[in-house]
Amino acid sequence: MHALQHFIGGKSVAGTSGREAPVFDPARGVQTANVPLASAAEVADAVEVAKEAAAEWGAGSLSARAAVLFRLRDLVGRAAPDLAKAVTAEHGKVLSDAAGEVARGLENIEFACGIPHLLKGAHSTEVSTGVDVHTALEPIGVVAGITPFNFPVMVPLWMMANAIACGNAFVLKPSERDPSPSLLLAELAKEAGVPDGVLNVVHGDAEAVDALLAHPDVAAVSFVGSTPIARHVYEEGARHGKRVQALGGAKNHMIVLPDADVDAAADAAISAGYGSAGERCMAISVVVAVGSVADPLVEAISKRIPSVVIGPGDDPESQMGPLVTAQHRDRVRAYIDGAEAEGARLVVDGRTRAGCGPNAALADGFFLGCTLLDEVRPGMRAYDDEIFGPVLGVARVPTYAAALALVNASPYGNGTAIFTRDGGAARRFQREVTSGMVGVNVAIPVPVGFHSFGGWKSSLFGDSAMYGPEGIRFYTRPKVVTTRWPDPSTSEIDLGFPRTR
Repeated sequence: MHALQHFIGGKSVAGTSGREAPVFDPARGVQTANVPLASAAEVADAVEVAKEAAAEWGAGSLSARAAVLFRLRDLVGRAAPDLAKAVTAEHGKVLSDAAGEVARGLENIEFACGIPHLLKGAHSTEVSTGVDVHTALEPIGVVAGITPFNFPVMVPLWMMANAIACGNAFVLKPSERDPSPSLLLAELAKEAGVPDGVLNVVHGDAEAVDALLAHPDVAAVSFVGSTPIARHVYEEGARHGKRVQALGGAKNHMIVLPDADVDAAADAAISAGYGSAGERCMAISVVVAVGSVADPLVEAISKRIPSVVIGPGDDPESQMGPLVTAQHRDRVRAYIDGAEAEGARLVVDGRTRAGCGPNAALADGFFLGCTLLDEVRPGMRAYDDEIFGPVLGVARVPTYAAALALVNASPYGNGTAIFTRDGGAARRFQREVTSGMVGVNVAIPVPVGFHSFGGWKSSLFGDSAMYGPEGIRFYTRPKVVTTRWPDPSTSEIDLGFPRTR
């Protein structure tokens, strides 16, 4: 059994807490490694190392930081196949999906390579006679990232690329379910020239999370995960005086208007609902069919499901892999078990061969087929909850206004989409919908690396979205400097409030 280690101060460090968790190959249902779970004392050691490294790194030149990031971008690009294989081995998503995750993570390093430009401040001369003012963006010190299992490469790169570029030291607490990709990223960062202690990886569970939230030398915390834990991270971090950005859960809706291309909408629903076995915070989980489009749309989606090839992620023929753990698979299955009793119509059952596509040899892994539920509505668990699995629901409404009201009534506001040929309806929707990320004929509107990612309502706690320009703002604090170089002969005592006139 492979024993994983922490990565602190530029080297692998064995865990000392005596606690560990199993790591599985989800496609085969077998344990492949043990990962140590850090104690609060081990977290404190990592933060102390990061604090020492941050002082020198943050005082270094911008050009030197940019050079390191350019090397990191090159190394991550070269190692992309290995990173994708590491994701597939422990998460289960198919290799093509894992490769796409790595590519989107790479965008964030590319954005951070422009750090000399991104950290340019502002300067005003002669705000008063002989007085100038300038604003500088300075690093905040030690920052922590707590990342989810579903994107073990992309989400850490959302955080660490900008955090390190801005001159901070970074302590990453990845998911204990698939920790190996983070260790590979840390090794690549070291090879690129990131100084020892600037990037650290500490494995753990709730004890490690709470230790990071309480540690006085951690200035900021970035989090991606479920809404209950995001709320906890935000509240605890704020209580300890930290800057916090905490991305929570989602229940993403895709509205399909009667004028939409039904085939294109069905293709998008399949792709966005069942890609990565539904384990995406931007997955479409509810299709809102408006008026007469409902019947043909449900039929088109159901006809496509049997052709979805489900299998091990390292099989190039597979389109959808397993769920990450047996416990999570069973949790998702429980939603299907109770759907009909709540009033939903079970169109395709992912618990049977009908929802599992052409591959039936899936008994050993944590697999579940594609499920399609029709006539879901608020009040049903399958509608209200974030299932985070390959379960797609269809809600039927009579009008665009009813569809908009349904979406806006959701407590989540992560991403949403509309499929239509009507530009006026699309433009109206993007103004009226209460969601942070909106797609028009794009089912998964994840922003590119030079914009920022963040939802509204219970999908985001804190006032900062993640990566892109918002990431630069989050990982720096402004310092405003006012200078005066007067003629000594004009100096005088003035106890009044400073004026610019």
